[in-house]
Amino acid sequence: MAGLAWLTARPLAHRGLHDATAGVVENTASAFSAAIAGGYGIETDLQISADGEAMVHHDDTLGRLTEGRGRLADMTAAEIKRARFRTSTDRILALGELCDLVAGRAALLLELKSHLDGDRRLVQRCTDVLANYAGAAAVMSFDPAVIEVVRWIAPHLTRGIVAERGYAHPEWDRFPPAEKRHMALLLHANRTRPQFIAYAVKDLPAAAPLIARMIFQLPLLTWTVRSEEDRQCAARWADQMIFESIRP
Repeated sequence: MAGLAWLTARPLAHRGLHDATAGVVENTASAFSAAIAGGYGIETDLQISADGEAMVHHDDTLGRLTEGRGRLADMTAAEIKRARFRTSTDRILALGELCDLVAGRAALLLELKSHLDGDRRLVQRCTDVLANYAGAAAVMSFDPAVIEVVRWIAPHLTRGIVAERGYAHPEWDRFPPAEKRHMALLLHANRTRPQFIAYAVKDLPAAAPLIARMIFQLPLLTWTVRSEEDRQCAARWADQMIFESIRP
């Protein structure tokens, strides 16, 4: 764990230190600047654009937080950047812009969003950008295939797997129960070789992540900590938390 002490040194602000009531929208420059000012690490999400750019956004479509509609994968980076947030003057960032903003002042934890279709463009673009970034950064994904690709094309980039017990979200409905159990138990580890685990706080304690932590010495992050109960669970079972809605 010592080699990744930077990853667990400070709590990580989930999608930046955002506060909708104050007009600070998730995954924006304002939220990231607030996390830096608070002394926290930054967790954020990346989606691929039609022209192969890594865009900083959680949803794969516009509309929940922004004006307009459309799948990010069908839009160019320039088109995505023109989308206006309803409650903020921020714009959606590209990964390179995020790196310029953070400039090594906080640990960056980047979740690579996957459509479970084997598309490698986001991995390639992310690793290309991070090759020129001097700050501390790691990537992770729910999709073991994505992390396996990271392992082969950027072996020196810190990589981790995001996991949970149930995989109840509709995007996982295409997977049979046996495959979801395979992911929950981290049985892909011989292929992905994750260097840390990010496991759902509501599913801790769980055997697989705790074995990874205690036997194989992999740092264990837990998400998303939103309550005092979650905080106590994180303090007992994990090395660090990914949080929102509360202050550590």
